[in-house]
Amino acid sequence: MTSEWVTDVLGEPFDQLTIPLGTDDEGDIFATVVRLLPEHAILGGIFGDHRPFHDIDVLYVHGWSDYFFQKRLARFWASRGARFFALDLRKYGRSLRPGQTPGYIADLHDYDADIGAALEAMGRGTDGAGERRLVLMGHSTGGLTLSLWAARHPEHIAAVVLNSPWLEFQLSATTRAAISPVLGIHSRYRPFDLWPQTDLGFYTRAQSEVADPDDPVEVNLAWRPAQTMPVHVGWMHAVIAGHAAVAAGLGITVPVCVLLSARFVPPTRWAEELTSADTVLVVDDIARAALKLGRSVTIERIDGALHDVFLSRHDAREDAYSRLERWTTAMLAR
Repeated sequence: MTSEWVTDVLGEPFDQLTIPLGTDDEGDIFATVVRLLPEHAILGGIFGDHRPFHDIDVLYVHGWSDYFFQKRLARFWASRGARFFALDLRKYGRSLRPGQTPGYIADLHDYDADIGAALEAMGRGTDGAGERRLVLMGHSTGGLTLSLWAARHPEHIAAVVLNSPWLEFQLSATTRAAISPVLGIHSRYRPFDLWPQTDLGFYTRAQSEVADPDDPVEVNLAWRPAQTMPVHVGWMHAVIAGHAAVAAGLGITVPVCVLLSARFVPPTRWAEELTSADTVLVVDDIARAALKLGRSVTIERIDGALHDVFLSRHDAREDAYSRLERWTTAMLAR
């Protein structure tokens, strides 16, 4: 089913595995799993591994116009004993092939094949079953995708951690409900028509402005362009269907942590305030939508955070990691 693990583009000790998923109208489809395994615990063979997450597997899924490159995040989990895995979904990042429409999917449920293949590569069942506890972690659209998956596969998940998940349409739930029927018809007949959008590259610039020179983050602009990849009507219809499912209530049975910036600033022109706010999602709307995810939802609002809270300026980023550690320790440590 799969090729062999090889050294990833991030360099050692990161490995990657390419997984074939069949074909569609654009050719062969692949998913790619990146892993970082924890170092062996000192004297672990004699006294056991007492790190807090020694029996945990983490599966991370990126957002729209994105791929996995967050080495710091992987090291957060691995340093505490967890096995960390990140999935580049079909037609994103490492999985994108020439001639394919970047990021395109007509139904978010189709990603079940990608997620199931990644779980198998982790030594688990396609439904997440395994001897180790499973934590799902998703950013933006990846957070939406994993939330939907978690609601349909609740048996083998220990927790869900979401980094600015895209849970609601930016122009309000009322607008979503109004345009959804028209969008459904449009996507049925002309799914590859472009969805109107304006991206002036300010989010990418904000990340560059707050980057830590002592701990740089390298990004492949072919996989994560400065201005977002083209958005197609069929893809937007799939996302809005996901938003509607969230609004109806997902009923996730395990604890959920949602990390969000404290405020949203529309990126209509460049200003310094764009370096300390989410410029992609209306975070108050996301916070309200998050309450529909399940029975136990914690919302962490982080002053000065960007859309990807773990790519924020130093103080906000450290606050995000501190909150993540506090929540995961309370919910997962044994």
